[in-house]
Amino acid sequence: MSHPLKNTEQIVTFTGCTSQGDGVGRLEDGLAVFVRGALAGETAKISLMKVTKHCAWGRLLEVLTPSPARIPPDCPYYPRCGGCQLRHMTYQEELRLKTEQVNDAFRRIGGLELTVSCIHGAAQRNGYRNKVQFPVSGGTDGKVRVGFYRQRSHDVIDVEHCLLQPELSNRAGRCIRDWMEKYAVPAYDERAHAGLVRHVFCRTNRAGELLICLVVNGTALPHTDELLRSLREAFPTLAGVVLNCNTQRTNVILGPGYRTLWGRDYLDDTLCGLTFRLSVPSFFQVNRAQAEVLYGRALEFAGLTGKETVLDLYCGTGTISLVMATRAGRVLGAEIVPQAIEDARENARRNGLEHTEFFCADAGEAARRLAERGLRPDVISVDPPRKGLSAEVIDAICRMSPRRVVYVSCDPATLARDLKLLDAGGYRATRAEAVDMFPGTGHVETVCLLSKLRTDHHIEVELSMDEMDLTAAEKKATYDEIKAYVLEHSGLKVSSLYIAQVKQKYGIIERENYNKPKAEDAKQPKCPLEKERAIVEALGHFGMI
Repeated sequence: MSHPLKNTEQIVTFTGCTSQGDGVGRLEDGLAVFVRGALAGETAKISLMKVTKHCAWGRLLEVLTPSPARIPPDCPYYPRCGGCQLRHMTYQEELRLKTEQVNDAFRRIGGLELTVSCIHGAAQRNGYRNKVQFPVSGGTDGKVRVGFYRQRSHDVIDVEHCLLQPELSNRAGRCIRDWMEKYAVPAYDERAHAGLVRHVFCRTNRAGELLICLVVNGTALPHTDELLRSLREAFPTLAGVVLNCNTQRTNVILGPGYRTLWGRDYLDDTLCGLTFRLSVPSFFQVNRAQAEVLYGRALEFAGLTGKETVLDLYCGTGTISLVMATRAGRVLGAEIVPQAIEDARENARRNGLEHTEFFCADAGEAARRLAERGLRPDVISVDPPRKGLSAEVIDAICRMSPRRVVYVSCDPATLARDLKLLDAGGYRATRAEAVDMFPGTGHVETVCLLSKLRTDHHIEVELSMDEMDLTAAEKKATYDEIKAYVLEHSGLKVSSLYIAQVKQKYGIIERENYNKPKAEDAKQPKCPLEKERAIVEALGHFGMI
């Protein structure tokens, strides 16, 4: 039975705003309501789309009292395209919101008194991305769409010009779309797992060169000569064209196989005065200017004098490692992607930083082995994915007992969780600064300095699954609320087991009762891809990932 308030119109005053651009207010009965596009301080007329016992979601109908921070969006695709969330507010308000997001996570999830001392805004808010991965799909009208996903869906919005990309990448997307239409090259249909071209990958460097990779559901590409001729004529600075084969039924973009169709399969770029070689799968911060700010702050936080040993976990192509190496006595880097490690070693050689060592291993396993070998680095730097640090990494950090830990994070929630756990291991977060790496979006980077509280003895830390349970820390949404959202927006029914599997996959660690079969030989059903996507959408809506 639907709630009596569903589909009714309400007048709401908003007191806050989430990082995803949802205004937060309360109905007359005190029920919290979330409305996309509303700003703090505004009064607006809304239509309630969904109402549960704990909260409601509405659609913005009319802003009655606008906030001084409201501006007309400068992008014709906003808000249909899901790439940006904050283009309806001033940049000052965006920076305030991101600062508040980090501080709120510190306080609410980490139980910390720490606050960010400043946020470093970007001088350039548009055209800053040096890498883009355009999804490709075919429409019912026979037109090829190259652009970005519609908000909370996998429907591709055809984008002629994205403000976040340099014009070189935008033109490359249009050129490949025109080639596909001219020669009837089929776009990928993820529902049917049919068709050919899945994504168009573009990387640009400071010198204005362009590297293109086509991700295909197959092993070959038709009309390759025509494509190469078109691209070479259109882009004098084209460095190379690569084919990536991904025939798996997955939402992972890049597959394991690469083949160079023309030119070279890498770009050279500069960062913090160093030169880096970047292949297609290499991790490299997409905002070069703000990455230099971020890494500069990390280097200062490390407090290096030229004698220290630094361990860099999740080192990627060695960007932070090599920046640290300019002031350290020795640097070791660990990364699970073999190609990235090859690039890191080559980057160290090219920059003459021979006092570095890189090895290919999962961060947790690498940290554990190094700790067992008795490595005692002076500084450990970590830049993990959104799911944050594993219990194994946190335990190994505490066992290696560095004087300082520098934590670079792209997710305030998992950062706050990990700071709390590291605090229990004797490492107090003493400084934090935010860097706006992705203007226009709800993402923010944070760099924190943790200092060892007790240097005279070692502390063992036992981390339970409950302590690593971000769901319990955030109290974002119940299983019933997630099920209701998925049913409402996708028409799919999902089980608590499937939700638990997806939450675990994205670093929201679950308790054993949902993840462990009762019998020793029991086979646990795996969440189907379609339902996984629907659950991921719900977790994103509730701000849990």
